[in-house]
Amino acid sequence: MSNIAIHIEHLSKRYRQADQLAVSNVSITIQAGEIFGLLGPNGAGKTTLISMLCGLIKPTEGRFTIQGFTYSSSARKLKSAIGVVPQDFAIYPSLTAEENLLYFGSMYGLSGKLLTSEVHYALNSLGLYEHRAKRVETFSGGMKRRINLLAAVLHKPSVLFLDEPTVGVDVHSKQAIIDYLHMLNAAGTTIVYTSHHLLEAQEFCTRVGIIESGQLWKIGTPSKLIAEVNDARNLEDVFIYLTGKGFRDV
Repeated sequence: MSNIAIHIEHLSKRYRQADQLAVSNVSITIQAGEIFGLLGPNGAGKTTLISMLCGLIKPTEGRFTIQGFTYSSSARKLKSAIGVVPQDFAIYPSLTAEENLLYFGSMYGLSGKLLTSEVHYALNSLGLYEHRAKRVETFSGGMKRRINLLAAVLHKPSVLFLDEPTVGVDVHSKQAIIDYLHMLNAAGTTIVYTSHHLLEAQEFCTRVGIIESGQLWKIGTPSKLIAEVNDARNLEDVFIYLTGKGFRDV
């Protein structure tokens, strides 16, 4: 069996009526078991790239495989192999935590006692079991992030995509999410994680790719990238060196 989880070749995306490519000629090979960070500021192309890999939008050019599958030939197998945690909450606020997970678990083909057992185990794993009968709309941001994550992993995907999974959460929820992701990774899940929090990614990821203006600028382990830049102390210094010091919020 191949050790390659994701293979991307010359992937590009141009949105209709856009002057520039949102993602431009990106090629990456991600090995099974990696925690790969796709790092860059808002608008860099991270979400567009993830959306293509998850089958939400079609590439303009290029191709990719996930676990050896493509959407054109093996869409059902590919979708069952991945879990997706979007930046926006993909849960139902008027349902309870348990009802949400029961619903999403059933969508992945779980049922009966197995479904109930997996839901209760998941809720307990991220400290939500005692809140299982509460509606999600009453949850804090951190609790919503946790239930959002659990909904994506009930079917035990081999590849997990996370788009800014810790944005807007408190320190305790952030650490709980990171610890849980490490546990999933230790059990064999390949993780692809997007973030603009470079210091968090430096500690979390085994390898990172820095993306800006839709282009992949550099790939390597955090320590390797830091060592390659004179006087760099962290990935923030590396990013500024590679992309310049201009403002990115205008």
